[in-house]
Amino acid sequence: MAPYESDRTAGAEGLPDEADDVRAGRRKAARYVVPVAVVGVAAATIGLVPALADSGDPSLPKITAEQLIEKIAKSDVQQLSGTVKVSTDLGLPSLGGLESGMLSGVTKGSGGSSADPQSKLMELASGTHTVRVAADGPDKAKVSVLENAAEYSIIHNGNDVWAYDSKSNEVYHSTAPAAEKGQEKAPKDVPTTPKQLADEALKSVDDTTSVTVDGTAQVAGRDAYKLLIKPKQSGSTVGAITVAVDAKTGVPLKFTLVPTSGGAAVVDAGFTQVAFAKPAASTFDFTPPKGAKVTEGKDSKDSKDLKDSKDSKAPESAPSRGDLGKGLDGLKTVGKGWSTIAEFDTGGQGMPSGSSSQGGNVSGFLNSLGDHVKGKFGSGTVFSTRLVNALITDDGKVYAGAVTKDALVKAANAAH
Repeated sequence: MAPYESDRTAGAEGLPDEADDVRAGRRKAARYVVPVAVVGVAAATIGLVPALADSGDPSLPKITAEQLIEKIAKSDVQQLSGTVKVSTDLGLPSLGGLESGMLSGVTKGSGGSSADPQSKLMELASGTHTVRVAADGPDKAKVSVLENAAEYSIIHNGNDVWAYDSKSNEVYHSTAPAAEKGQEKAPKDVPTTPKQLADEALKSVDDTTSVTVDGTAQVAGRDAYKLLIKPKQSGSTVGAITVAVDAKTGVPLKFTLVPTSGGAAVVDAGFTQVAFAKPAASTFDFTPPKGAKVTEGKDSKDSKDLKDSKDSKAPESAPSRGDLGKGLDGLKTVGKGWSTIAEFDTGGQGMPSGSSSQGGNVSGFLNSLGDHVKGKFGSGTVFSTRLVNALITDDGKVYAGAVTKDALVKAANAAH
């Protein structure tokens, strides 16, 4: 079966497959749709709640999956402002204050600043958050995460990127070259809008993926088509991804990821309010408040000059954020599409198993968070969320992906 099931369209059933001339459009649109090997960690940092749509399903003209993806790809919206609700339910074990403490420690990232966006946005990995967004072209963007009595904002204005944490009164500043036409330069460490999430989920498509149009909805008062993306393979923890696409502009308004295990959605990010008008210029103005601690980050020009000055025999720099697996010796993948599993060797002893006397109380605590398994590979522990699972064997091998525990054990057995 083809990746797109074009016989399902909004407002119609039983339509025939598209003609050959549409396939050219498919190839162009293909880079926007999903292989989940990457979604594993990316989606683990975002969230979802199933009901941000207004009541009532609007009646809209018929559209195929190919045409809807093309609509997303061709969307040229440069100006918008709105409020996004982001929720995450990964099903992590309750550890009291440990989780928040770990996240708080992570936020003390580069330079020790709590305002560093490379780590601060990781706090979106749990719970429910309200995010305000605004954009005016590729060189002006603002994202603000609203907390109880505080706000964390990232402002990109021309060559400057500012991040401000009002809770700690700390500022992080870096510079970046002005964006080239068609490129966005706003920070992207963690996707915070439905469009960013959709872009992650719509990068490529193959015969392991079913893509259909699943009716219509209203999101933030706007008529939208629902693009439904589902794995055809067994063994994936991803049940379905739904992207609500604005019928007029092609902008994704809501992103939903539901696991195969059922229950609440793992990821939900959707506009509760949105306007496609030019934001006030003052939206992107920022001056560090009096008394704020300001940390200067390395700008991209300095980084480029440093790289150019290195001898050709100098060691390679560390892998960039998002380059999953680079720098890990022997990293390889098994399987394809939604069932892809990353496999690598830590070179260490691995996790002491529950049957081992090694590790003492630490071993017992870690094993209480995972499931002890055995196979041809020996023994190991599977650490699970509702989306991403990882098997760490006692001899230091790691198998991870958006797949079930049984799929990980099968991959580990096959490797031995």
